[in-house]
Order: sequence, then C-alpha cells, then structure tokens
Amino acid sequence: MRLQHKIGVRLVMGLLVAFFIGFSTQAQDKKAKVLLDKVTAKVKSYDNITIDFKYSLNNAKENINQDSKGTVVMKGNQYVLNFMGITKIFDGKKNYTIVPEDEEITISKVDEKDDSAITPSKMLTFFNTGYKFTMDITQNVAGKKIQYIKLTPTNVKDQRKEILVGIDSKTNNIYNVIEIAKKGTKTTLTVNSFKTNQALPKNQFTFVASKYPNYYINKLD
Repeated sequence: MRLQHKIGVRLVMGLLVAFFIGFSTQAQDKKAKVLLDKVTAKVKSYDNITIDFKYSLNNAKENINQDSKGTVVMKGNQYVLNFMGITKIFDGKKNYTIVPEDEEITISKVDEKDDSAITPSKMLTFFNTGYKFTMDITQNVAGKKIQYIKLTPTNVKDQRKEILVGIDSKTNNIYNVIEIAKKGTKTTLTVNSFKTNQALPKNQFTFVASKYPNYYINKLD
C-alpha cells in the first residue's frame, strides 16, 4: 500500500474515533473537555455518518504539496473508506483492502493485541494514554467559527509534534484534523460534506468477492 495512503488512513481513523468514541475524559484542560464532550454526545446520537473529505500532505523543506479527495461511511465499528483509488472495508472483524490498479485484494483479521492495527477500538487507547489536551486558537474559516483543540504527545519518541482538532462552534461537528510531524510534514483532513443517518444498503460493510472475479485475493490469516 502506498505510504501516503497509509498516513491518510491513519488520519481518517483518528477522525473516526473523534466521531464515534470520543476523547479521554481526563483532559487536562477543563474547557477542552467540555467541548469534546459536546462533540461526543452529539455524534453518538447518529446511527451512521457519511463524509466527503479533502486530504492534504505538505512539507515545505521537501517541496511536497499533495492533495487528494476521499469518502468514508461509518457505522459503529464498521466503515468503508475510498481513498487514493483504494477501497478499504472493515466489517467489524476483518479488513478488506481492494486495489483496482493491481487487481488485488488483501484480507486480514484484526489483532486487538497489535498496537498498529487501525480500528476505532484500538485508537481509543491511543487517545486516552498518549496525549495532553488543551484549548488552542479560534479561527474564522469560510464563515465558520472554528475552535481548535491541541493534542500534544506525551511520549518523547512520538514522531508527531501535535494534532489539532478543529470544531465548528455552531454545530459542534469536527471541521478538520491537522497532524504536524516533528520533521515538518503537515497532513490535513478537511470535512467537505457531512451527512448523518443515511439509508445505507444492507451489505454496505460486507465484502462481496463475486464483484471482483479476476482479482488476486491475498489472505494474510
């Protein structure tokens, strides 16, 4: 899988956690906790969420500026992510990564003991144990008042300097997530469209092998 796709998936899953699980209840900043609790309470009322997003990767020193678009449909611990030409399905038990360019599908079980496993439940531990929460700046973006909350890693070995979560003050929905690395790389995921409680097909999160008759299926388990 391409490096940019891996980074993007991680950032999207971080956003997913913010939507469905919420943040640590031990936030060091009381104002930050109150705002995050509002976001969590609201999104927990949704049956499902569909997001169209823009993903940007920037590094001034390396002269890198890349933009991509994607979509993600989420319900509980399940999701379908379409990003950089790749589809990733998680049905709650297994990951299905579909790569049309290579006509290949990789199927893998999720090992809850694997710290690198990208699932909402694993990311919950990440947020609860690895970050300090504080209120940050407020900005007006496209007519929206965006309040940022800064997440600072407590592990000195973490390659990320900080993560900024931008919250729309009017709707209490997440507007964007910005991840800044210590080496200067900045990745930004911006929500372009946010829809809730859509009528989803029954097989929305089901992998159907018959749709890919000529694909090579790589089963890792």
